[in-house]
Order: sequence, then C-alpha cells, then structure tokens
Amino acid sequence: MNVLLAFALTASLTSPVHLPPTAPCPENVPAGTTCYEGRDPNGAYYTIAVPKKWNKTLVVHSHGGPDLGEPTPERTRDDLNRWSVMVKEGYAWAGTSYRRGGYGTRMAAEDTDNLRKMVSAMLKPHKVYIHGQSWGGNVAAKTIELYKGYDAALLTSGVMAGGSRGYDYRVDLRVVYQYYCGNHPRPSEAQYPLWQGLRPGSTMTTAGLRGRIEECLGVAGSRTPEQQQKLDDILAVTKIPEETLNSHLNFATFTFRDIVHLRLGDRNPWSNAGVVYKGSHDDKALNAGVERFAADPAARAELAYDSDLTGKIDIPVLSVHAIGDPTAFVEHESAYRDVVTKAGRWYNLVQTFTTEATHSAFSDSEYAAAMQSLEAWEKWGVRSNAFLIAAACSSHDKKYGTGCFYNPWYKPKSYESRVAPRE
Repeated sequence: MNVLLAFALTASLTSPVHLPPTAPCPENVPAGTTCYEGRDPNGAYYTIAVPKKWNKTLVVHSHGGPDLGEPTPERTRDDLNRWSVMVKEGYAWAGTSYRRGGYGTRMAAEDTDNLRKMVSAMLKPHKVYIHGQSWGGNVAAKTIELYKGYDAALLTSGVMAGGSRGYDYRVDLRVVYQYYCGNHPRPSEAQYPLWQGLRPGSTMTTAGLRGRIEECLGVAGSRTPEQQQKLDDILAVTKIPEETLNSHLNFATFTFRDIVHLRLGDRNPWSNAGVVYKGSHDDKALNAGVERFAADPAARAELAYDSDLTGKIDIPVLSVHAIGDPTAFVEHESAYRDVVTKAGRWYNLVQTFTTEATHSAFSDSEYAAAMQSLEAWEKWGVRSNAFLIAAACSSHDKKYGTGCFYNPWYKPKSYESRVAPRE
C-alpha cells in the first residue's frame, strides 16, 4: 500500500470525533440520559439522546409532516419527548428536523441518513434501527431502500402508498368540498385549478381556511339542516372522519401548493379522471358537477420517483397502524404490502394493527412490545408475530401503564376499497 495512503487511513481512523454540544433533555426523558443538539452542514437541526444504561443500539427517527415552515430545534426536541420510550428501553435516539420545510421524501431520507452516519461515527453503535412516523414512515421506508447501514425498521402510522397515490383522497376532498361549498375559491375571487392547492400569491392562512369551512359547514351543535346535509355528503363520499376534515383540507390546500409550486414547477401530479363519487344524496349531480382534471405524466412520474416505494427491503421491517387512523388510513398498509410482495420480499415485512383511532403516537407499552419483537427478529432470527407482540405487550404495560390495544387478527382491505381508483 502507498505509504501516504496508509498514513491518511490511519489518521482518519484515529482522529477524535468532535462531539456536538450537550443540551438539557426534554422532560419525559429518563434521568441520567445525556442529550446533544446541533445543526448539520445542510441546515438540519438534530437532537441525540444516550441513556445511562445504553444497549448499544441506535434508533434514528424520521418525523412526519411535512412541516411547511423553516426547520427549528424544537421539532427534534418534541420528537424525542414524544418517543422517550425508546430511551427508557435502553436505546440511543437521534432525530433530524430535515434541512428545510416542505415536501421532499428523498431529501428527508438523505438528511436521515446523514444523521445516522454522524451519530454512528460519534457513538459506534453495534446496531442501527430506523423509526418512521406518519409521512416519516414513507421517509424511513425510502431511506432503507436507498441507503445501507440499517439493521431493522419500525414504521408507525405510515403514509405507505407514496405521493403519487397516497394523497388521492385529499384530491377528492378538495373537489368534493368545492362542489358543495363553492368558497375555496369564492366565485368573486381569481379562479385556479384545484390541484394547485392555492393560487400563486395567495395570502390565505390556516385560520382563514377554517373560517371558510365553518361558513359553509357550520360548527357542531349549531348547524342548519342545509349545512348538515353538505357535511354528511362530504364525509360519506370522501370517507374522511369529521374530526380530521379540517386538517385534510389544510393539506389539500397548503401542502398541495408546496408540492405543485415549489417542487414540480406548477405542474399537476394528480388526477380524478374516471373517479365515480358515491355516497351523497345525489351522486349523479355530484359526478356531473365536480371539477375534473388529469395529471401531467412527467409531474406524476417525478412525485412517484421522489416518494413511491419499490418494496425492495433487505432488513426486518415491522409496522404498527391503528385501524381507525383518521389521518393516514389503515389501508395504506395494504398498498405497502402489495409492493413488498411484488418485489418478492414479503418475508421481511410484518404488519400489526391496534384497535385505536389515533395517528400521532401509540402507547409506550405498545412501542416497547414492538421494539422487543423487532430486536428478537433482527438479532436472533425470531420473525415478528402479531399474536406474540399482542401477548407480550401486557408485561410492558406493568411498567408503563399506558394500555395495549393490538388486534392480531386484523387484516386491512385493499387500498382501492378506501380510495377510488382513477384512470
């Protein structure tokens, strides 16, 4: 070997790793934990937590959203606080804010992997797991397809159908809402195709949108019969729960604007061509009057390239999803199961379900049971099993007392059973 090359390699292996500054740990993190904070060269904030009795496994976290504002350190602190159970179970934890707000699954995956490399150099873990929540489930699944270095993955409440299909129910909500309400935009305002989310230059806020929703649909306890009929029709046709109608319409407004204007050069990635809307008091009138559009093939292909999944997984992947998830419908898991099966990797995926109607987080007992099973699968080849996880959860609940709601018998219907297919 060249002497200079050998010297350089030796120096790189023996050079000290510069630790980021220590920081106060969030309140839910156990005493004795050491926390670090910083910002990487791309602008992403990160938080790291190392428990006093570390099991030498690192959990890298991909957060959901996407957040549309600028990245902040509060994002990673809040995530650590929410998933402090990982640290309580002995895992080191690291989370990133991503370098910017807005959509970009491959961007977020790169930032996640940059964090893995940085923390691995710092802590020298024996194993690295990845955890993705909500849109972060999509990010984590994309990360393990693009990068090596992960030993196992936990995907919770994931948006697993990807961008090209995973938001079709919000496309439907956008056009169905406008058919019944006609105030987003109003007839007196500049018109634009609804797939844009908002017209360029719009100053609408989330509060302004909420005001228009209440103007059309009223508020619980004081709706007119006409408002109640409109609400009933919208919910029946879109299959979106009333409790999350506002948040879904926010996504179909502000996040659609981000995707279309900032990521795709004002091109349309979505279609509702051929969709037959059903469930209203007058489906014929609805289908005749709703706005229709077809996707720009290149824009759709770019969104699919960024966020759709191939299912080519080479490590154990365990998912947990609430049957009544009001945000990322449980049928997202069917979409992911299909691509993994098509890729011939079905053995590397185990999906579990709970009877809850939640999206943002599960109970600490459920996370602990899932992680214990995932670790046994990764380390000793004992493939995860929904029945064993459900049975083991009760022992963890003696420690956390947060409840166990696994339903090992449940299998979700097809994605198309929840979201109408389109041409």
